[in-house]
Amino acid sequence: MAGAVMLGACSDDELSDESIITVDKVDYTEFDYWLQRNYVQPYNISFKYRYEDIESDMNYYTVPARYELAVKLAHLVKYICIEAYDEVGGIDFTRAYFPKMIFTIGEWEYRNNGTYILGTAEGGRKILLSGVNYLEEHLGNADDLNLYYLQTIHHEFTHILNQTVNYSADFQLVSGADYVADKWSQAPFNKGFLKRGFISNYAQHSHSEDFAEMLSMFVCNSERQWEAWMAEAGPEGERIITTKLEMVKEYMLSAFGIDIEALRNALQRRQFEVTSGLVDLDDLSLD
Repeated sequence: MAGAVMLGACSDDELSDESIITVDKVDYTEFDYWLQRNYVQPYNISFKYRYEDIESDMNYYTVPARYELAVKLAHLVKYICIEAYDEVGGIDFTRAYFPKMIFTIGEWEYRNNGTYILGTAEGGRKILLSGVNYLEEHLGNADDLNLYYLQTIHHEFTHILNQTVNYSADFQLVSGADYVADKWSQAPFNKGFLKRGFISNYAQHSHSEDFAEMLSMFVCNSERQWEAWMAEAGPEGERIITTKLEMVKEYMLSAFGIDIEALRNALQRRQFEVTSGLVDLDDLSLD
């Protein structure tokens, strides 16, 4: 009888018209509509500027990106990176290979060895860009933009391309046993790296980081800067770096049809236009 009473009571309950599953609702801003027009529709790329803990690394203390600086960064990535690849490789290349998610956070990800992470690439689909809240102080300086933001994007995109088409194993042999893993930021490896045949101290980490640094440092910096680095490297350092560069050039041309000298020219022009104030980084019009 008790069972019958319980069943009867259950059968009399009315179902609520409100779902127990809730989804966070957000009010669309002008920026959201601009991103839909400039990222999602042409490239199917999601530029995430709202903080989502599931996209962040729980091993670091991070904060959201400031709205107004995320707007500026979205313009920078589109104009100097995405559209530069459109210009040199064609929009079909960019649509096929550029990561489908860019996630931004306001602070750098600090390690316990005194270094910090500027960005990461995950599984060929996502690039994390950190330190967005420091962008404003670097906007007028091309070297700063390269160091903290642009080189990171091209570096991580190179990793994604390498995951699609691997580079020749011969590249690994050029510097052979000279890679030092996580010691790259420590003495004596944090100095004199050019003479040892590395374009940056971080390039000493591993052959994969060396490859990505070679491409990103080459395309983001001027010919004059590159020549200055080669002079500092000396004959042996220059020989090693030039050997690596030729391998990177051949890889990009044969695997993806990208001439990285043409890419550098496009990037240099676009960087100059941004730092000269010729590009409105706040414009959210949909025209």
